[in-house]
Amino acid sequence: MALSDLHIQTLTRDAVQRAAAGDFAGAEPLLAQVAAARPNSGQALHILGQARLKLGRFAEAREPLERAAKFLPREAAAHVNLAGCLMVLGEHADALVALDRAGKLKPDDAAIAHNRGRALEALGRNDDAEQAYGDALMIDHRLIPSLSARARLLAARGDWIGALSDIEAALVSRPSDPQLRLRRGELLLGQGDWLRGLGDHEARLEIAGVRYTPDLPRWQGEPLAGRLLIYPEQADIEGDAALRDSLMLARGVDAVVQCAARLESWLDGPTARRGDPLDGFVAAAPLRSLPYLLGWTLETLPSPGPLLAVTEPSSRIGWFTPVDPPEGLEIERDSTQLPRCRLVVGEDSWPIHLAARLGIPTVLLRGEQPDWLLGPRDGTSPWYRTLEVIDGADREALAARLGRC
Repeated sequence: MALSDLHIQTLTRDAVQRAAAGDFAGAEPLLAQVAAARPNSGQALHILGQARLKLGRFAEAREPLERAAKFLPREAAAHVNLAGCLMVLGEHADALVALDRAGKLKPDDAAIAHNRGRALEALGRNDDAEQAYGDALMIDHRLIPSLSARARLLAARGDWIGALSDIEAALVSRPSDPQLRLRRGELLLGQGDWLRGLGDHEARLEIAGVRYTPDLPRWQGEPLAGRLLIYPEQADIEGDAALRDSLMLARGVDAVVQCAARLESWLDGPTARRGDPLDGFVAAAPLRSLPYLLGWTLETLPSPGPLLAVTEPSSRIGWFTPVDPPEGLEIERDSTQLPRCRLVVGEDSWPIHLAARLGIPTVLLRGEQPDWLLGPRDGTSPWYRTLEVIDGADREALAARLGRC
């Protein structure tokens, strides 16, 4: 039965009141009735689409929003909301079309320009995205999302000075923002500037996330009248990242190392497993905070502690990389056999750090985005006397190194 004008007005008023109170679940069916009764009403369709967006029902929001944009060709908000829906659905090319329409209607809208940048970036058009973020900042030079996004693009193409400038500009408005401070720290550390970067890197501990923290006071470097626990902050203590950090960073301090069970037989020192009682410990520190707490630099790293294993080199070469080894080499891929290898090759993973800590000649193949801990330069690593870092894409350098073994 067709709804009367009075009934439609009553439904609309009730729906708008519910939406204003945040009850989008209650407003949506009422708005759906209004839209069905007035299928050519751009406003009714637009409001229905917005309610579904609020409810996270993006696939269902698309159809009324597309129709609303057709019926409201000169209303920028209709095109913006359609674009937002399409971006969530992964249809970035269509979202860009909607944003271009909105931009023509509101050429001085910084948010529209910023969202054009997001769509362009999702399409892999990074140069155009950088320009769009720049357009947004020409309108509002304090727009933090555009500053942060452009900084990411600048850093990706190697312009870390420009990226740092954008992050510094964002921090003027939000000086205590942990995400921005962490970004600044990562940029500085990536260039080897530990003096300025390490403090900012501690901001990661203020950001909610899947990070392990024992129920102990956080050590700040002060003298202790009890035992100190140092631990990998990764939630998965058996994962490669936690194993790597345990081998690389457990040095320079009198402490018990919380580590994966598989490392206990290697480490020559007190260890604890995750889940063990914490009786007797008075404080704890994540391994990645030790450079900051102990004032390390790449030039003054403490020596790694000893390991229990004794090396018995053979003709084998440890191979811990998906890169195919040259023919004719005797390859070993079992990490338990590392002490018998005369050379070990691989990406920045725990077997590489174990081999280097054992004093075995080791080649680390650096990826495109290396961990800041390694430092900005290739060659002999300051972390281990037998570790050499080379560009993982430089096959000639790897072949030359293998030729010398």
